Amino acid sequence: MLKIISGFFAGMVVFSVLAWQVGGSLMIQEYESPYGLEETVARIQHNIQDAGWDLSGLRSPSNTIRKMGATVPNVMLIEACKPDYSKPILKDRDTRILSILMPCTITVYEGEDGKTYIGLMNSALMGHMFGFMVGEVMGKVAEDQKKFIAFDPNKPRPEMIKPKASSGGGGGGVSDLGC
Repeated sequence: MLKIISGFFAGMVVFSVLAWQVGGSLMIQEYESPYGLEETVARIQHNIQDAGWDLSGLRSPSNTIRKMGATVPNVMLIEACKPDYSKPILKDRDTRILSILMPCTITVYEGEDGKTYIGLMNSALMGHMFGFMVGEVMGKVAEDQKKFIAFDPNKPRPEMIKPKASSGGGGGGVSDLGC
């Protein structure tokens, strides 16, 4: 009996260490882009629109950090929304808190090796943690995300879509374009 109990606890320790080591890589996925930063951003933006999603933002946290005097590689955050997917999550009181994950954000950044990388949340895995309805919606998001980063090398380089300036005074750029 002592062997069984000690084996169980040893297994729990090994499982915990493995989960701690690889858990993050399961939740976030990284892909190398065959293009530079701006072209990758532009191609993703156009793929997002082609998949029937709305672009709700484009931000550069690296530019903000540079204004503070630090040197950091380029990082761009592409924000997209598909209201058909957001609506059931936002309507349900129990899942509305998941709006913290909206809009869907894709990061494109430069690595120290000079290559460009794309980072995505593992939407399907994340969705399954929050029940059937959210899992179903996030499974659709995951399928669409595959389309966002599938690049056709035969298509010419598209122009990057810059966010429209906010109309209205001094409010910090809040718009109704997000989800």
